[in-house]
Amino acid sequence: MHSDDAILTVTQLNHRVGQLLEGEFSRIWVGGEISNFTRAASGHWYFTIKDDRAAVRAVMFRGRAAGVGFVPKAGEQFEFRGNVTLYEPRGDYQLQVDMLRRAGQGDLHQAFLLLKAKLEQEGLFDAQRKRPIPAQPRAVGVVTSLAAAALRDVLSVMARRAAHVPVIVYPAPVQGADAPARLVQAVRAAVARGEVDVLLVVRGGGSLEDLWSFNDETLARVLADCPIPVISGVGHETDFTIADFVADLRAPTPTAAAELSCLSRQDCMARLRQAGAELALRQRRRIEMSALRLDRTVAMLVSPAQRVRRQQERLEATGQRLARAMAVLCRHQKARLDHAGIRLARGAPDTLRSRQSLERCIARLAGAAPRMLGERRAALAGSVQTLQALDPGRVLARGYALVRDERGRLVKNALDLKAGERLGVEFGQGTADVSVLRVPGSS
Repeated sequence: MHSDDAILTVTQLNHRVGQLLEGEFSRIWVGGEISNFTRAASGHWYFTIKDDRAAVRAVMFRGRAAGVGFVPKAGEQFEFRGNVTLYEPRGDYQLQVDMLRRAGQGDLHQAFLLLKAKLEQEGLFDAQRKRPIPAQPRAVGVVTSLAAAALRDVLSVMARRAAHVPVIVYPAPVQGADAPARLVQAVRAAVARGEVDVLLVVRGGGSLEDLWSFNDETLARVLADCPIPVISGVGHETDFTIADFVADLRAPTPTAAAELSCLSRQDCMARLRQAGAELALRQRRRIEMSALRLDRTVAMLVSPAQRVRRQQERLEATGQRLARAMAVLCRHQKARLDHAGIRLARGAPDTLRSRQSLERCIARLAGAAPRMLGERRAALAGSVQTLQALDPGRVLARGYALVRDERGRLVKNALDLKAGERLGVEFGQGTADVSVLRVPGSS
């Protein structure tokens, strides 16, 4: 069989056709009216694009749809950019849309998308910077036109739900060439006056041109820097503006913005009743716990009479223990005293025998004293006689003499003398100095 006559399966045919369509019709623009619009739970958009003579199915996946900023409505004219693809299981082709804009408003929508991407990249849309809305503000501020139906809706809701919360209006036009600058002035006035705790920026629905004042970059930055929490309620639920993205909270409508600005009187009363019930419950529990502690404390309390009896019983018991201890101590001390007396009696001296011995010693001493004295006198007399016999004076008195040399030493040998040497001579009575003339036996 020739290659040109090869038989394709339906799957192969649809696959080839799909490749041809995707290669031939890539990133094309198609204009038409939208119909049969369906937003699936997955976030994808399914719809039909038609004109007065034909229609084509289209899909816009969730990632692309989230960047549109609004939800299209059936019957509106749009310009769609996308690729032509083939759904191979059924052989149906469709337009896979990655961008859309209102017919005749391509420039405005493109500007909207560019500003949205710029501010988003700067972080003005980040959830971390958004402030919580106070549940019970002192007052609620409203930035809108005095002639706007949105203001009447807000005032009606506040009067019905929270008549106790004051509403302060900061008027500004919401449409026209000078509207963005006037809206900025109103927001700054609310900040400068410091009268409100939450600020509503609202207006009713309209076309892209009607809502364009809320896509102003200066207004977006003022709202992002506003120290007062901001709720944006611009247009209807399907309308999105730059103010919605920078606000701390987006409400689908002005009425919803008013409802989100504070708790209703019924909610406040319900919270108050709940708080009162919780307070009463906690107070009752505290009283019950206090009563239990009081009962335990009372059980621990003792009357004065009972306390005195207990003290008296303890005192008597202590006195008995003290008496027993004193008796034991006295017996112990008496035993020690008796033992010491026995030891003392055993170690006491025999005074009678000692006295008799002392008397005998005295008698012996009395007899020995004269005898010893006589003996000492006799010995002394003998010593005196001996001393007298040895006295040199008596020897000298018999004619002897003592000879001393010049240094006072006794001269015992004449050979030790020298001629001319001077000597001292001591006689029995007196002394004399002499000189040696000659020593016998010397040469």
